Amino acid sequence: MKVPFLAEVVLLLTCASLMNSCSERTAVEQATEEGILIIGNTSEPKGLDPHIVSGVLESNVIRALFEGLVEGHPSKDGVALPGVAEKWYPVDEKRPDEWVFELRKDAQWSDGAPLTADDFLFSFRRLLTPELASDYSFMLYYVRDAEPYHKSQRSYLLSRKDANFTTEWWASLKEIDFGPNEEAPEDSFNFKGLDFLTAKELEAIQGKPNLFTWPKGVSAQIRTRLLKKNLAFAKSGKDLWDLIDFGATAPDPHTLKIKLNSPLPFLPEITKHYTWYPVPRHAVLKHGKIGDRFTAWTKPENLVCNGAFFLKSWRFNDHIEVARNPRYWDEENVGLNGIRYLPISNLYTEARMYYDGQMHVTYSLAPELIEHSRQNYSADLRNELYLGTYFIRTNVTHEPFTDARVRLAFSLSLDQESLIQNVLKGGQKPAGGLVPPFGDYPAAKQVRFDPKLARELLAEAGFPNGEGLPDIEFLTTDKETSKAVAEALQSMWKEHLGATIKIKQLEWTSYITSMFDKDYDLAAGGWIGDYLDPLTFLDMWMKGTGNNRTGWHSEEFERLLAQAAETGKPQDRYDILSQAESLFLKERPILPVYWYTRNYLLRPEVKGWHPLVLDNHPYKFIRLESSPTMKKEG
Repeated sequence: MKVPFLAEVVLLLTCASLMNSCSERTAVEQATEEGILIIGNTSEPKGLDPHIVSGVLESNVIRALFEGLVEGHPSKDGVALPGVAEKWYPVDEKRPDEWVFELRKDAQWSDGAPLTADDFLFSFRRLLTPELASDYSFMLYYVRDAEPYHKSQRSYLLSRKDANFTTEWWASLKEIDFGPNEEAPEDSFNFKGLDFLTAKELEAIQGKPNLFTWPKGVSAQIRTRLLKKNLAFAKSGKDLWDLIDFGATAPDPHTLKIKLNSPLPFLPEITKHYTWYPVPRHAVLKHGKIGDRFTAWTKPENLVCNGAFFLKSWRFNDHIEVARNPRYWDEENVGLNGIRYLPISNLYTEARMYYDGQMHVTYSLAPELIEHSRQNYSADLRNELYLGTYFIRTNVTHEPFTDARVRLAFSLSLDQESLIQNVLKGGQKPAGGLVPPFGDYPAAKQVRFDPKLARELLAEAGFPNGEGLPDIEFLTTDKETSKAVAEALQSMWKEHLGATIKIKQLEWTSYITSMFDKDYDLAAGGWIGDYLDPLTFLDMWMKGTGNNRTGWHSEEFERLLAQAAETGKPQDRYDILSQAESLFLKERPILPVYWYTRNYLLRPEVKGWHPLVLDNHPYKFIRLESSPTMKKEG
């Protein structure tokens, strides 16, 4: 008789554990004695460059290797501890739009080079360099002149310091998009955009102005002036960096000043994110230019870092190991000698390794094994709040998802409760919106299960009972849970809409590439908050941000985000952000499914590991202690 799947899995895991109990020592026992934490990390990282990667699994390693201005607290959400900065404060507490960070004088890189404020300035410039194409460049848009530089708004930057342009024109030019116009013919100057034209191309327009279609409201006089200034700059060979009045400055080697576009009382919280980490100028430029991607500087033999650990080894699809950094300023208080990250994508394999004593912490736990773990490893099982949302991206440039009614229909036909109870089984909550329940922020309740309305909307869009719908590809990762979720959603869309869905599973790097290239119709996705504010779930959907990947944008949505940035009262700001979220949900470029909880296993030997809603555990505070239940050698 064939053993039922779950029973088979549990039986195999139990037998493996019993066999292992007869062995001399487990990997966990040896690693605990050596002070090395072994962590499951789900997949092979795409890279370890803080300015290029954007995934949780990459950040898990990067947070060990690098340190920002401030450090997170080991047990308290929203509390900042000293990092590279010893002190920080707003120049004016009533209007915190300018901050000072006093850097410690004993901060240094792992190769012994001093770490100064200039390293942060280089890092900020690198993150904003357009050629680097960082997914997270928008994280610095709070800083004065960061956005126009990153977006290469040459016309605006050239004109605002020109006495011939009034202040009103500066403001107008910032709003006028002289960048690429994808709707224009590919052989036209408008397709490339005025801000990106070469000197030769600008000369051609100067001779025949009608070769370029100018936005409404730009007079002939302004056109002539803009062409002249753009042409002169294009011939100069200078970089736009020379034009901007960047908000970050270094009055001396140990002082960093940051001027913002608007007040930001939670700036220290934002600087915890790894995109704000410094990178070593001398190492980066030794192996390439400032805008080069994935160069050799992050290889183990080349990587220079400033965190509590340095990169000891990286064996592809086997492990990444970091070791205690002797040059870290707080080295004497670091509790671990090292960390070993295992890229185990199969959750059953990861669970077996945990039960066998091969790791201290799992990345996650398969839904089918939660009850087994609750009965047999109750002290190890963790179920914690996690500030994140699982959703489905729609490619709004692909039919039929160019129509908001179709997107809404696919959303309304998702039975979130059934998915959670029958597939996930981890205590997740149905997502009523994009932003999870958060303090005084008014949680949205716009997402619901309504298959009748879904069918009506689909019929309005020209697809009654799903007739005429093209075959739709659903992109997801190569994990078992991902497949189970995809199959459940596939069944719901077939039952309620008559849609034919083809599931396409890819390993992590290929999956990210396909999303970035918009090579999908529907794509499984999720977002874990980068910091403790609703904005972290909203600003990623602005036009041009690397994490959008849907093709959707809205000027009104971005106007509301800009308005919120200028609003001083916290509740008023929340209300405006809520309006932006409502607009976003009305358009429904993504289909919210559930709000995360985190289910995983943690061995009792691990101390200093506390529940955190962002799950960003500061490794320096973690230590290992032998458990009374551990077998002793001999």
